[in-house]
Amino acid sequence: VQLQASGGGLVQAGGSLRLSCAASGVTFTSFQMGWFRQAPGKERRFVADISRTGTNTFYADSVKGRFTISRDNVKRMVYLQMNSLTPDDTALYYCAADTQGNWAKPYWGQGTLVTVSS
Repeated sequence: VQLQASGGGLVQAGGSLRLSCAASGVTFTSFQMGWFRQAPGKERRFVADISRTGTNTFYADSVKGRFTISRDNVKRMVYLQMNSLTPDDTALYYCAADTQGNWAKPYWGQGTLVTVSS
């Protein structure tokens, strides 16, 4: 499984960014997809995930109502639209793929850095 994340950058508080993740080497619809993030000095944490068909989504409380995860199974892409960003959203964001449905042993992409200035 190869996951290539992109779209990170520097944005002012209140701004928006859209992260993208391209998957290859897999049957994309076999995987639940998700985004995690790791802030400086902290553990990697769950942000959002989306079911194989895209029907169901789930968000961490800290991003609920501000972030939207989506996927395009034809293009083998997953996205994270991030609005109303705050400095607390500053982190390295990772795309992940999981077949188990519980994120016990996910496949990871490389991170893309999001920096939110105050």
